Amino acid sequence: MSERYGVLFVCLGNICRSPLAKGVFMHAAEREGVIDRLRIDSCGTGAWHAGGPADPRTISVALRHGICFDHVARQIRPADLENFDLLIPMDAKNHRDVLAMGAPPERVRLMRAFDESIGVKPPPDVPDPYLGEGDGFEDVYQMIDRACRGLMKHVLEHAPG
Repeated sequence: MSERYGVLFVCLGNICRSPLAKGVFMHAAEREGVIDRLRIDSCGTGAWHAGGPADPRTISVALRHGICFDHVARQIRPADLENFDLLIPMDAKNHRDVLAMGAPPERVRLMRAFDESIGVKPPPDVPDPYLGEGDGFEDVYQMIDRACRGLMKHVLEHAPG
């Protein structure tokens, strides 16, 4: 691990949910003035889209909310399990996959576990909007945005500096 507190968002292909979470959280960290204390990244459990950009619908929903970010999709690497303080899968399958790779369970938390408006455990998934219709990307943005507020509180309590 490094001096900066590392947060890694994880989804399936790293083109929809996890890059959007990365963008939303980076935007929040800039707003809070703590971006220099953090390492924020995203990845996928699969490599189908590695090297490619975020889904255009992800970029579009982010821009509608004033969030601009660069992204190149990548697959999770074994070193990520050691180099990030917090691994945040978007759904239960991603959670199981990250744990199966050997991630320390105490550093793996589902994205919506940070949404303070959710009172159930385990928290629900952030659904994959890739094949969905309608406002799926907007719905996912809203879920991620709420969860990032709680995540920022958590990180501010645990990040050095």
